Amino acid sequence: MTKQHRKSGFTLVEILIVVIILGILAAIVIPQFTEASSEARESTLTSNLQVLRSQIGLYKIQHNDTYPDSTTSTTFENALTTKTLVTGVTDANGEFGPYMQKVPENPFVTGAGANTLFTFGTAANPSDNTSHWYFNTATGAISANDSYDGSDADTNPDHTDL
Repeated sequence: MTKQHRKSGFTLVEILIVVIILGILAAIVIPQFTEASSEARESTLTSNLQVLRSQIGLYKIQHNDTYPDSTTSTTFENALTTKTLVTGVTDANGEFGPYMQKVPENPFVTGAGANTLFTFGTAANPSDNTSHWYFNTATGAISANDSYDGSDADTNPDHTDL
């Protein structure tokens, strides 16, 4: 009599079941990582806006109720990142500032607007991704200038109320 030996290993059905279970687990876990990334960028944006608003407010208090020079993005940035006189003129021996080491970036801006920090105007925020921040020269309000689509039920896609 010959003895039959069973070969050890997995059958095709067992392997398919394991692959299906792994696929289901991946379908559950991967969207959570995507949401965490979006939430982290939103949190960074909120923090950056708070810093900008507080430093612009401090600048205004120390410079006779005037905002930083908004002639260009560079002059605005220089007013916040270098020492200034009470008149707002940048001066290495100025008595005020610097208010920050560098202007933070908007984590939602990519592409053509990624190199421009500020857009200025008196109308509503354009939300056109042409710069990181929009500074309303009439009201002194600063907001994120981006076209984030708000796909995670964000009720304010241009982040103006953050």
